Amino acid sequence: MVLFPEGLKALKKGAKEVVLDLRGAYLNLDGGFDSARNRKCIFNVGLIPNIKENPRNRKHTKRGRKRLFNAVIHALRMHVERTFAWEDKFKRLLLRFERIQQRHYGMKLMAYTLINLRAFCGVKNSQPVIAQTARSVVQLPFA
Repeated sequence: MVLFPEGLKALKKGAKEVVLDLRGAYLNLDGGFDSARNRKCIFNVGLIPNIKENPRNRKHTKRGRKRLFNAVIHALRMHVERTFAWEDKFKRLLLRFERIQQRHYGMKLMAYTLINLRAFCGVKNSQPVIAQTARSVVQLPFA
């Protein structure tokens, strides 16, 4: 991957501009980034790679020293990925119809409010439910 070392350099430069020390921080990545070259690049920047080992259709475990992998920290990454997936449900945010940044930010706040409200109310289905009353049909926002 040619872009990966350049991206790490850009990350290091940005952290230096805001006076952020990255040494000793974990960098969580997919198993697709599991290679000796990528791990070496991450170590050279001063970060600790937390990459789940990619078995690559192996029948036996790979010989040699075990790679660093912290499953607890990697599980936090899955929470973040799930949150981004929830955000992608809102087409207005996904396609970014809003040109004004404040409006887009407001839409994000509304989306996160709905996500949290659904989580706190225990709603499993995010599709609106139509409730029929004696006089009219009312569309409810939550199931």
